Amino acid sequence: MKPFTIHVEDEILYDLRMRLMRTRWPDQVNQAAWDYGAELSYMKELVDYWLQTFDWRKQEQILNELPQFRDTIDGLDIHFVHVRGTGPNPLPLIITHGWPSSFAEMHRIIGPLTDPARYGADPADSFDVVVPSLPGFGFSERPLQRGYLHTDRLWRKLMTEVLGYPRFVAHGTDFGARVASALGRFHSDVVAGIHIGSVDLDWQEPHPKESELTEAERDYLKRVARWRKEEGAYSEIQATYPQTVAYGLNDSPVGLAAWIVEKYRAWSDCGGNVESRFSKDILLTNIMIYWITETINSSMRRYFEVRHNPAPNPLKLGERIETPTAIAMFPGEKDLVVPREWAERSYNIQHWTDMPSGGHFPALEEPILLVEDMRAFFRQFRSSEKASGSADKYR
Repeated sequence: MKPFTIHVEDEILYDLRMRLMRTRWPDQVNQAAWDYGAELSYMKELVDYWLQTFDWRKQEQILNELPQFRDTIDGLDIHFVHVRGTGPNPLPLIITHGWPSSFAEMHRIIGPLTDPARYGADPADSFDVVVPSLPGFGFSERPLQRGYLHTDRLWRKLMTEVLGYPRFVAHGTDFGARVASALGRFHSDVVAGIHIGSVDLDWQEPHPKESELTEAERDYLKRVARWRKEEGAYSEIQATYPQTVAYGLNDSPVGLAAWIVEKYRAWSDCGGNVESRFSKDILLTNIMIYWITETINSSMRRYFEVRHNPAPNPLKLGERIETPTAIAMFPGEKDLVVPREWAERSYNIQHWTDMPSGGHFPALEEPILLVEDMRAFFRQFRSSEKASGSADKYR
């Protein structure tokens, strides 16, 4: 395990600036707004800020305040943040981001989770927080082999072998929710509980018969079908021919920004105004992580592998993940918001929260709500022998 510091070469930043200045802008129909995708006037405004105001070195310094490391696990170099808690008995917690996100999404929640007293909360609720970058994302290595990658197995080794935690808990959103689900399903001997802040859940295959579903469940399946038709084109592209679109996104910073920002607007609880939830600095810092590491292609390939090389042993009808589970459902997910009875078919749900606001990026949109919900659910494991075991000896 080696300490890691982010430092982008000046040549890369200079090249980026030249590309931004030479952008060849597309046209746009009159009064298009965001109906056709990323809106032209907003993208020009964002790029102007990128060129004139955005300070990557400042953001780099902020990110480097987090203790970061890299280690080789099963042949892949994995980047991760590891911040130890300051309370009397911190509970080990691994947090997994999704797409099109990065480890930087969790920046706002790491402090309240590791040092609750500093934020006016009970120091007994502290966590040792680990935030890895998914393989093929950010500063983790890009897998170049075909096939589904079992990230849950990597995270188990990271937590138990690299960091020495005999038992831990997990949280995730988007892809991270699937990783947390797999940790709960296949690694319950070391995973005490999982918390999911996302609509990306595991479902039983095949689905129950329609006659066995509640009205809310039938409505949910109709909403999902509508969402796939109206919003799912990006997923189909990334699941079929990610390499083709990668030539444009890896070569054009404006193309990359448009591809990502449009999702932050569509999937968040922003009411159509993306900057009501995310500042330009937040948006551009995340985009920069994809740009400087050239990981947009490898991040999209995950969709391809899931489609063409799905994980073995999907949940069968009547089977569920028995590890204690908490789910926080945020209204900004819109058509994808899951009814509790549908989720209970696949998870041992012991804690459910219908959040008043927030969307697909809760650590950025509603960090306080998310942290409080995680504290409330994971508190039960602190008084149990099953919680963190003898993790103190690794401190």
